[in-house]
Amino acid sequence: MLCHLYIKNYALIESLDIDFHKGFSVITGETGAGKSIILGALSLLLGERADIKAIKPGEGKCIIEAVYDISQFSLKKFFDENELEYQADECIIRRELSSTGKTRAFINDTPVSVTTLKALGNQLVDIHSQHQNLLLNDKKFQLKILDTVAHDEKLLSSYTETYNQYLRARHELEHFETSLQQKRDKNDYQIFQLQEIDKAQLRSGEQEELEEEAKILDNAGEIKEALYKTDSMLSDETNGIVSRLNNCVNLLESLSKIYGKASSLAERLNTCAIEADDIRTEISQLLYHVNFDPERQTYVNDRLDLINALEDKYHKANIQELLDFAESLRHDIEMNADSDETLRHLREQRDDCHRRAFDLAGKVSSARQSVIDKVEKEVIDNLTDLGMPKIRFKIQHDRQEELGSTGIDVVTFLFSANSSMPLQNLASTASGGEIARVMLSLKAILASSSQMRTIIFDEIDTGVSGCIAERMAVVMKNISNNNNQVISITHLPQIAAKGDYHYLVYKQDDGIVSLTNIKELNQEERVNEIAHMLSGADTTEAAINNAQALLDS
Repeated sequence: MLCHLYIKNYALIESLDIDFHKGFSVITGETGAGKSIILGALSLLLGERADIKAIKPGEGKCIIEAVYDISQFSLKKFFDENELEYQADECIIRRELSSTGKTRAFINDTPVSVTTLKALGNQLVDIHSQHQNLLLNDKKFQLKILDTVAHDEKLLSSYTETYNQYLRARHELEHFETSLQQKRDKNDYQIFQLQEIDKAQLRSGEQEELEEEAKILDNAGEIKEALYKTDSMLSDETNGIVSRLNNCVNLLESLSKIYGKASSLAERLNTCAIEADDIRTEISQLLYHVNFDPERQTYVNDRLDLINALEDKYHKANIQELLDFAESLRHDIEMNADSDETLRHLREQRDDCHRRAFDLAGKVSSARQSVIDKVEKEVIDNLTDLGMPKIRFKIQHDRQEELGSTGIDVVTFLFSANSSMPLQNLASTASGGEIARVMLSLKAILASSSQMRTIIFDEIDTGVSGCIAERMAVVMKNISNNNNQVISITHLPQIAAKGDYHYLVYKQDDGIVSLTNIKELNQEERVNEIAHMLSGADTTEAAINNAQALLDS
């Protein structure tokens, strides 16, 4: 319940300090007096978007503060979750807006975000302005009516939690599938690359060997001719180098008995002869193997071309780097193969969440469907009392295949003001006055089915007058009797007279500036204000008597 409201430097309000009471209160005032300004300040306090133009001209900042009695609400969990000081009976909310555009919000003197402020405000206050009539075309609002009457809060909370789990599981799966598809697209190319490298059957060091062989094959004739000449010079039996070295060794050995130094020279020269003979033998073998082979030359060159092409294609310097690259490809491909198990797990997880959410959605749907007849009857009864005896109201209920944030239900409020007219969509067929009465009827149903917040009706009486307005006032008063605080901003004396408390919004003009203020009226002031609403500028004795009669009734 809103207990106290303090406003400073907001629009035309210099300073406003007012207490409110439990029950049914009315706020009246001349057009332009500032009723909407007070409502705007309260909306700002409840988390609506701030605009520095709202600051009173010439001032540095504005302050709006309210004290609420929260003893009837179970808000400890909210305060604990947001790490706020909790007092079971009272809560102070404050919003400050500076001319620099900076805004600050506080709950029990603890700084909070505007989002947190709005979350708490939504639980404490329901401001019904004319634009809120658009809710009649909002499927979520229509479902909220059924949920409130069905008292399915725990079931709906379980569904919402499970549905969000399903959304997360579905998103995770979709993200993984997208990523996996990208990997598989890449994987297909990796498999092609690996197959191409594996097909080449490369081995480390092969390129160097082939390059050396290519040189030999390209110059086989020149090599063979040089080796042949060298072999001839080494192996000729009479003039060959090996034969001459052996002769020299024999000569030196024959001198060794008479000339000692010849012995060591003979040994050294014999070593040369042996080495020369080994060389001759190796050259003879090389002569046998060095041959020009066109087929082999073609193979070697083709093989080198393949290796060079693979190195250029994959930007590798040698065969070893190609082999290392192939191993990395093999590892990636094997890793991607493990993704199938992850994919299966994620699909099972999504399906399980969907199954549980769909089961809960069915239970929510059944709970809603079970109260449709009751809601239809209460709306018709309320609207009949509000001067619509031929009203027809029906809730069309359908189930959709796909899960949504509110379940699987689709409801449409159908309406006809006359029994002879076909039922049509309520929001598109009802007049302004009819819409106002339907909304009031629905608010009454919400109030009777749950502990509602402070309810502020901003000229819900638009489009009605006379006895209908009086009946609307009775409905609002009945809502307040259900342990709710109801505040109605009205321009109709029939509604003003039904209030337990009456507040007047007025302007003070000192010739320089006009300021908005509000005060609670005593009994005499109420009579005069209602008389003024009845008769206009000149309050007549008859108007006063009528005002008193309205209050007495």
